[in-house]
Amino acid sequence: MSVFAFYGGGVVRPTGDGAGNLLAVSDLHIGYAENRALVEDMRPESDEDWLLVAGDIGEIVDDVRWTLKTLGDRFRKVVWVPGNHELWTHPKDPVQLRGVARYEHLVSLCRELGVITPEDPYPVWNGPGGPAVVAPLFLLYDYSFLPQGCTTKEEGLAYAHGTGIVCADEYLLHPDPYPSREAWCRARVAETERRLAAVPDGLPVIPVNHYPLDRHPMDVLWHPEFAMWCGTAATADWHRRFRVETMVYGHLHIPRTTWHEGVRFEEVSVGYPREWRRRPGPPGTLRRILPMEVGAGDGGTASGVGGGRGEPR
Repeated sequence: MSVFAFYGGGVVRPTGDGAGNLLAVSDLHIGYAENRALVEDMRPESDEDWLLVAGDIGEIVDDVRWTLKTLGDRFRKVVWVPGNHELWTHPKDPVQLRGVARYEHLVSLCRELGVITPEDPYPVWNGPGGPAVVAPLFLLYDYSFLPQGCTTKEEGLAYAHGTGIVCADEYLLHPDPYPSREAWCRARVAETERRLAAVPDGLPVIPVNHYPLDRHPMDVLWHPEFAMWCGTAATADWHRRFRVETMVYGHLHIPRTTWHEGVRFEEVSVGYPREWRRRPGPPGTLRRILPMEVGAGDGGTASGVGGGRGEPR
């Protein structure tokens, strides 16, 4: 049965005949030749498969275009959200736009390719395991995930600089025209909260964001100070408030499944070659979000491999 919903001034459109898989991946980092080769080999399991891309395709706009065009030609629908790397104004990128202007440029690129972004009406997945609203989000971070013993952003940054673990965002991710990254984050959180509150009752939600909505996935970081660049405490209750079925995210380069207050959190990143070479299983495997994968004895946990990491990114 097709499901249509109206909210936020737009129509939420159904998938069609109720077939296919809802798949996800993030942190493709195709600036590495090995990772670009992984993308070249990515294929859907059926003609009705959707693919959620949770950010960090790369730093160069042309690389983002190539990746989304490649995947968009293969999958029924592609949904993209920005990671911090797409938002960098990298000195090697001919596109030197900053902040909001850069994000809007990427959204325009996606619309040329027919890729869904956080600025579009949320689509409804009607395939196996559905219906569910797929909500691409762009939220950023606000330094509220402070290191232990720190009470302010300034203390946290001083601690991070002391350890040498500082995100490159501090030099490459510009918030223009906002005065700070946390101000941009506050604006994104407020707008996204309004949109999620307008999702019709009775439909579960699958948020897709580069960062997790809750801090618990950062518990395994080798360098916990890096959590400052990994989200915001302002979304800590969203998985309860907005009927979240599964929260899809990346950024940490720790692909795994966790459960928090009865909600499944899926980290779906590929990561850098030096990271995925150490993992069991084939690299670049897409994570199935719906229908949910259930293995023997896993209590309903989808497939995934845990492991900490401690590299700035």
